Amino acid sequence: MAPDPADDRELLAKAAEAAGEIAMRHFRRDPKQWDKSDGMGPVTEADLEINAMLRETLQRARPDYGWLSEEDEDGAARLSCERVFIVDPIDGTRAFIAGEQGFSTALAVAERGQLTAAAVGLPARQELFSAALGAGATKNGDAIAVSTRRKLQEATLLAAKVQMRDANWPGGQPPVDRHFRSSLAWRLCLIAEGRFDCMVTFRSSFEWDIAAGALIAAEAGGCVTDGQGRSLIFNNPDHMQPGVVAAPEALHTALMRYRQPEAD
Repeated sequence: MAPDPADDRELLAKAAEAAGEIAMRHFRRDPKQWDKSDGMGPVTEADLEINAMLRETLQRARPDYGWLSEEDEDGAARLSCERVFIVDPIDGTRAFIAGEQGFSTALAVAERGQLTAAAVGLPARQELFSAALGAGATKNGDAIAVSTRRKLQEATLLAAKVQMRDANWPGGQPPVDRHFRSSLAWRLCLIAEGRFDCMVTFRSSFEWDIAAGALIAAEAGGCVTDGQGRSLIFNNPDHMQPGVVAAPEALHTALMRYRQPEAD
């Protein structure tokens, strides 16, 4: 019998907490760091230690699940697995190196392309978000929900400055108040708890950056799609997604009118 999503949620939450303990042993202590090849950014000894712990812990618990992690070489084996772990040991490594608190560990399970369980831990902020398909989302054990705002005017939007270029908004700039946070997973969780109204990124995004946060935001009542408004499907051969848009349904619809005015 397959594990229940609630059981996977508990497994991921415990693993995220263990990852946080490792991260905090290195945080603000000048961890060793290297630059990845192909311009893939930095990696630290903390990323690698957390990744090794997660791989051993999670695959021991679910040996039939596939494995997709930022810090491991990818292969085709996961594509034949019914379920797969999607793992980012530290999302926001640059923030971690800089001693900033906005880094996270992001963990998810996808079953036949659909997310079923997730956890995002922000150990420096003592925050743990989690969700299971059909069971809602929580922060530190308490239920969370997206913003109740229905009008886009003055809505708060999490996005990098480059995402607001005119080329991304054929219908004109949306009337929003832009903010930024370093970790994509954290941005999605901030939408889930209603601290910000919406988030966008139109750059191609790695599945490990967005999977966990996407389920948490969706289970908190948000509408979460790719940058073109299409459903997100995970465990793809190229492990990339064409951007993310997350918001309460009314705001998501409003944003997409600026993004795709020809659809009206």
